[in-house]
Parts: sequence; C-alpha cells; structure tokens
Amino acid sequence: MTGEPLSRRIFRALRHRNYRLFFGGQSVSLIGTWMQRIAMGWLAYRLTNSAWLLGVVGFAGQIPTFVLSPFAGVLADRWNRRRTLVVTQILSMVQALILSVLILTGHIRVWHLISLSVVLGTVNALDIPVRQAFVVQMVERKDLGNAIALNSSMVNGARLLGPSIAGVLIAAFGEGICFLANALSYVGVIIALIAMRLPPLEAPPHSGHVLEGIREGFVYVWGSKPIKYIILLLALVSLMGMPYQLLMPIFAKDILHGGPHTLGFLMGSAGLGALIGTVYLAARRSVHGLGRAIPIAAAVFGIGLAAFAFSRTLWLSLALVLVAGFGMMVQMASSNTVLQTIVDDDKRGRVMSFYTMAFMGMAPFGSLLAGALASEIGAPRTLIIGGGFCVVGVLFFRRELAEIEGILHPIYRKMGIMPDVNP
Repeated sequence: MTGEPLSRRIFRALRHRNYRLFFGGQSVSLIGTWMQRIAMGWLAYRLTNSAWLLGVVGFAGQIPTFVLSPFAGVLADRWNRRRTLVVTQILSMVQALILSVLILTGHIRVWHLISLSVVLGTVNALDIPVRQAFVVQMVERKDLGNAIALNSSMVNGARLLGPSIAGVLIAAFGEGICFLANALSYVGVIIALIAMRLPPLEAPPHSGHVLEGIREGFVYVWGSKPIKYIILLLALVSLMGMPYQLLMPIFAKDILHGGPHTLGFLMGSAGLGALIGTVYLAARRSVHGLGRAIPIAAAVFGIGLAAFAFSRTLWLSLALVLVAGFGMMVQMASSNTVLQTIVDDDKRGRVMSFYTMAFMGMAPFGSLLAGALASEIGAPRTLIIGGGFCVVGVLFFRRELAEIEGILHPIYRKMGIMPDVNP
C-alpha cells in the first residue's frame, strides 16, 4: 500500500459496496441530524432564556445513553445488527416528525422538548453501539480504521453543512422546518440498509441473563489496560469538555452578540476542524501510532476550548473552535479505531457500548454541570474550567502511555500491522 495514491488511500473503505451504501445514506441523514441539534438548542434557549433549562434539555436527550448503553451492548452482540438499525432509524424519524408538527402548529412547549429528547436518547442508546459494531460487517478488517475515519468524516461534513443550513432556515422559517427536514433525511439511510447484501453472520453463542453479559463485558474492559484508560480519558473529556456545544447558543447570542447564523458559523467551524481531523486519520495507513495521538489530541481540544472562552471577536472564536473541533475528533476517532482493532469479536458490541457511555453517556452530566456553572459563573469561565480538566486528564494518561503501548505493540505485530507501516 506504500505506492497507493493519497486519494485512494483516504477513501479505500468505499471499495466495499455495503459500506458505499451506508456512507451515502448516512451522509444525507446526518445533515438532518445536525440541523435538528442546532434547532433544538436554539428553540430551547428561545423559549426559556435559561442556561439551566438548556442544560436540562441536553441532559434529557443524553442520560438514556448512559443508563441503557450497557444493555444495548449485550443486545448488539446477540441481535441482527442491520435489522436493529432499520428499526432505530424509523423510530428516530417518527420522533423528528412529532417535533416538527408541534412546532409548525404552534403547540410546542418546553416539556415537549424534554420528553421527546428522552425518547430520542433512548433510541440512540441502542442505535450507537449497534452502528459502531456493524462497521466490521461492511468492510475487511484491514480497512476498519479507514472506515471509522470516514464515518467520522460523515459526521463532521454534516456538522459543517447542517448548522449553516439550520441557521439560515431558522432565521427565514423558524425551527420547525429543520425537524421536518431531519425526518425526511432518514429515508435514505433506511433504503441503504435494506439494499445491503451481507454474508450470513453466525450468531455468537450466549447464555445467561443480560446482566451477566454486562458483567462479562465490564470485566473484559477493566482487565485490559489500553481499553480501560482510553475509555476513562474519553469519559473525562466528554464530561468536562463536550458540553461546550450546549453553551454555544449563549456564546453566539450574549457574548458575540449574534443570531442563529452566528451559532451556525460557530458549530460549522468546529465541524470543519473535526473534518480536517478525520481526513488526517483517513490518510493514515495503519492504527499504529494512534496510542500517542490520543492524549495529544485531547490536550489540543482542552487548550483550544479554554482559549475560545477568552475570545470576544467572531473571527478569533471561529479559529479557536476549529482547533478544538480538530482535537476532539482526532481523540474520539483514534480511540474508536484502537478499540475496534484490538477488541475480541464476541465482545465488540459490549466494548462499543462502554465507548458510547464514555463519549455520549457522560455528556448529560456534563450538560447539567455546565448549565449550572454557566448560570453561576458565566459560560466563559465554565469552558475554561472544562478545558483545564481535559489537560489534567491527559497528564494522567501520559503516565501510563509507555505501558499501554507495550501492550498494544505485540497485538499489532500479531495482526501484521507494525512491520508494514511507519507511525
């Protein structure tokens, strides 16, 4: 693969038909998802003008991921993943349709946002670990890291386009149109999933209660130092750093004195930084070397976040949030790639459920904490504290890095990764 052109190396997972279908359907759907996220935050803040209630809405949409992901991980190792994803996409479409009708008819209330956020969070608690574990069924293992990077590029390409489109549509037509567009966007991914031709997958043997499966997965995760520390660092960054997205409406409206378009620009800039990060990862030939990239990326995220909190001009804020978005995505996708590379296949769903708990399940607690802190000390100081905690977590991770790499390298050699590729 040494002489392979860069463009082919970046997109090599698209050689697989099933992954091409998935990539196309998800690319459309994720634009709608980001439009809904921006509209939800703006609507919640417009209705309440309260940082605390903004945090409550974020908490309601994310807490089911923390509570239910361990159960979902066991089911991801037992159920047909494609059929499960079709069901979760349909349920997500229905949720978006209900919200759009409530908004467009003028009946929307804050309690609607909270309750329907819980519904979507419950669906996502199952959808996310299943979708993560499903990637290995669409591509060969040697292309797994590239597929994960391209998945992240999908998210962040949509994150670049979706908020910008949402900002324009909210200003012109109100929030309801964004929820309607999101509902329609699920059609593509549902069709793509149905059109896939997957080889028969032998169901792994399992016995005992779901709780026994959760216990087995926890013992496996805690017994592997690389898996344990990667997940713990991701959990800390998600708790203390990721709520910056929740506070963006405050920065856009009260600190930078803008409107929905300003919010769209800020979220789009973060998405651009993350998209640059995914291109960097997709261009890599191997997972080898990502162990060192994880703490560096987390530090970049934390420092970028804290610096962004000091900015009072739009152009500087856009630049700093781009840096933070780059660091966040490289850490998240690198963590995902390393985990998916070294995990045993029969534990994949459960490990990805713990990954989901760390990346998304900690966010509701971060949302509540950020909302409460922002109400008391302001959004800028809240982000400075969050960025500082991210950097402290990196320092602890680096103390264990030599031992972590000492465990990873024999695994990579056994898989034939290290001899062929430079870090």
